[in-house]
Amino acid sequence: MAPKKGVKPVAAAKKKPEKVVNPLFEKRPKQFGIGGALPPKKDLHRFVKWPKVVQIQRKRRILCQRLKVPPSLNQFTKTLDKNLATNLFKMLLKYRPEDKAAKKERLLKAAQAQAEGKPLESKKPIVVKYGLNHVTYLVEQNKAQLVIIAHDVDPIELVVWLPALCRKMEIPYCIVKGKARLGTIVHKKTSSVLCLTTVKNEDKMEFSKILEAIKANFNDKYDENRKKWGGGIMGSKSQAKTKAKERLLAKEAAQRIS
Repeated sequence: MAPKKGVKPVAAAKKKPEKVVNPLFEKRPKQFGIGGALPPKKDLHRFVKWPKVVQIQRKRRILCQRLKVPPSLNQFTKTLDKNLATNLFKMLLKYRPEDKAAKKERLLKAAQAQAEGKPLESKKPIVVKYGLNHVTYLVEQNKAQLVIIAHDVDPIELVVWLPALCRKMEIPYCIVKGKARLGTIVHKKTSSVLCLTTVKNEDKMEFSKILEAIKANFNDKYDENRKKWGGGIMGSKSQAKTKAKERLLAKEAAQRIS
């Protein structure tokens, strides 16, 4: 008999090749149920409820990127480069003011010398000056040789006028990263401004090189930075939308021309 129409002939079943199982490596699938194996670690960074302080810091940082920032505030984003900052902080560490223990020891020695009738040493040590009011006074009196300002002072209005004053008095100034880093120099948690009035004779050569580099980066570029606005950087989604719109407009313009 002829085969029926529409019915396909049954193909012979192919034999699957058997997998060779190594008896040394036994397959043990993990069971992730209750009381079973621990699940693999996931990145839960987005699900963490961060402290309010951290949330405010992050939102503020993003806002400063999105909104237009005036030049007077934008200048605090342009900080001293890493190599120059390292050399500067190495020098500042040589002129750290005395801490509480050193002061106590000095006063004890002075008291002992006074009791024994010996003459007291009246020579002032060369140290870093700190404190906003004190540094401002030194700048106004033209006694400061270098002013170091932190980039993250809060509120920024405390130091926003200081670069203009330094430039008017023709005193080199620089903006460095981290008020906490400045604070470690003077045995404090944070410090918004530091100042050097003089240095020792052995450090004068190195100090003059640092001053030249700082002048070139900050004092000489003051007029240029005074005109540069900051911010206006949108997020990745917003940038993608604007690019898509631009492509569409370019396509329509090309069709009109053709």
